[in-house]
Amino acid sequence: MGHPVLFLRSLIFTIVMVLSTVLWSLVCFLAAPLPYRQRFFITSRWNVFIIWCLRVICGIRYEVRGRENLPDAQAIVLSKHQSAWETIFLLPNMPRPLVFVFKKEILYIPFFGWAMALLRMIPIDRKQGKNAFQEVVRHGKRRLAQGLWIIMFPEGTRIPVGKAGKYKSGGTRLAIETGSVVVPVAHNSGECWPKNSFIKRPGLVTVSIGKPISPEGQTPDGMMQQVENWIESEMRVISPHAYNAG
Repeated sequence: MGHPVLFLRSLIFTIVMVLSTVLWSLVCFLAAPLPYRQRFFITSRWNVFIIWCLRVICGIRYEVRGRENLPDAQAIVLSKHQSAWETIFLLPNMPRPLVFVFKKEILYIPFFGWAMALLRMIPIDRKQGKNAFQEVVRHGKRRLAQGLWIIMFPEGTRIPVGKAGKYKSGGTRLAIETGSVVVPVAHNSGECWPKNSFIKRPGLVTVSIGKPISPEGQTPDGMMQQVENWIESEMRVISPHAYNAG
C-alpha cells in the first residue's frame, strides 16, 4: 500500500479520533453521577470505537491468545509497551475494570485527561520520589478492594519493536504488597502503530496473555524477572522476524 494512501487513512483516523474524544468527554461528564461500573462502561465505549476505527479506516486487526489465563481474582496486569494501541485496547477487554498508573500530567490534557479524571485511576506525582510509590500502594489497595484490576507498563515508556526496555519492579512490589497475582501480557502493536508515528500501518496485532504469577514467597526483583522472561520470550513467538537480526 502506497505511502499517500497510508497518510490519507491515518489523517482520517486522527480527525475521527480527535472529534470523538471531544464528544465522548462530554458524554463522560453527563455520566459522572452514575454508579462507577456504569460510568466505566460508558467511558470505555470510546476505546471500543477507536479500536473499531483503526480496523475499518487503517486496517489494523487483532487477535487475543490466552484469554483462558485471565484469573477470577484480584490482579495486576503487566504489559509490554510499544504503542498507544494497547493503552486503548486493554481498558475494555479485561474481565474487570482497569485502573492505570500514570503521571498526573495526563490529567491536564484537554478533554481526554478530563474524562480520565472521572475514573478511578492512580496518577503519580514523580516529584515526590519514593513517597510516590507509597501513594500507589495506598490507592492500589483501595482499588483492588473495590474489585478493580491495576495495569502497569514495567518498561515505563514505549519501546521499539524488537527491543526490550529496563523492566522496573514497581508492579511486582505492588503485587506482593497487596497479595495480587500478576498477569503478563505480550503484543506487537508497535508493528502497526509505532511510537511517535503519524502513519498507522495495516496488519494483525497479536495480544498474548500469560498464566498468572503468584506473589507468594517472591521478591519484587525475582517476580519481575519471571514477568520479563515470559514477555520477552513470547515476543519472539509473536514477532520472530523482529528478532532474527539478534
